[in-house]
Amino acid sequence: MFSSLEEVSEGLRATGYIADSVAKTTVYLAAKLQKPLLLEGPAGSGKTQLAYAVAGAADTTVERLQCYEGINEEKAIGKFDESLQRLCVELRAQSASVDWESLQIQLHSQQFFSAGPLLRALQYEKPCVLLIDELDKVDHAFEALLLELLSVWQLSIPKLGTIQATSIPFVVLTSNEERRIGDPLRRRSFYLRVEHPTAEREAEIVALRTPDSNHEFHAGMAGLAKALRGWSLEKPPSVSEILDLAQALKVLGTERVTAEMRDICCPCWPRPRPTGASCSCETALPVWSTTRSSTPPRLCEGAPHEGSVHFVSNSLRGFHLLGAGAQPNIAERG
Repeated sequence: MFSSLEEVSEGLRATGYIADSVAKTTVYLAAKLQKPLLLEGPAGSGKTQLAYAVAGAADTTVERLQCYEGINEEKAIGKFDESLQRLCVELRAQSASVDWESLQIQLHSQQFFSAGPLLRALQYEKPCVLLIDELDKVDHAFEALLLELLSVWQLSIPKLGTIQATSIPFVVLTSNEERRIGDPLRRRSFYLRVEHPTAEREAEIVALRTPDSNHEFHAGMAGLAKALRGWSLEKPPSVSEILDLAQALKVLGTERVTAEMRDICCPCWPRPRPTGASCSCETALPVWSTTRSSTPPRLCEGAPHEGSVHFVSNSLRGFHLLGAGAQPNIAERG
């Protein structure tokens, strides 16, 4: 899939994915050694996007299995099309002579089997990327279903038989850590921890999506993201939400989030606080500052939040986010 580490690095960047050296090396080793890649980290940190970036870098297709509670073998591997089988039997029954034995063999062939993502991933002539997304939502029984595929690259299907891989896919397993992935899968996989990007790297990501904006805007978006994630939010903003916000601001012709556009541009923020509610944010927001100022900004000064969220540029010293708008939805502090 990749001939060198440099090809991985250049390919990922060409797709707009900014990866660090550890991520690029792990992707390269997983591809060369034909091992699954297990990605763990918070929701919205870019795990799923990495799978699509690898596919883009390798110029191949993504087969995605979206996991959810209650998913079964039929959704993952596939099932026989009973209506098509029934139609075939009815048409053959109208013939004067029917070889029922050969018909039975035909009815249980791939011609009558609707393949799911796992089976389709084995049947590409050119290796694809098989994305098994949010594996932590399923139980250990479903994990066991994957062991044959990830060990010997084949699937044993009742009545259909054993299907060998035409090509070995690049497998990406993602987990938001709602539960621990079992050791059998961990032993078979390369492991990569994917956290939200640093402010510097997120500014670079924003710059790729909004190349016509200046460095101050890119740094401001990265500072906003880091500040919100550093606070005790019920749902920290994902990388994609920050990119959406940056692009929305450019469409609106502004570089600031005002109170009027807050509910439109910032879906990760909650409804405004009730009038007269006391302020509980006595600590500063963590922010991106190249000088790491010893006097961090406060979100507010004890009064109910009013006004807008704005950026204060401190020349070459960095960017601080000062909030005077409705406070994000904070989990109660102990």
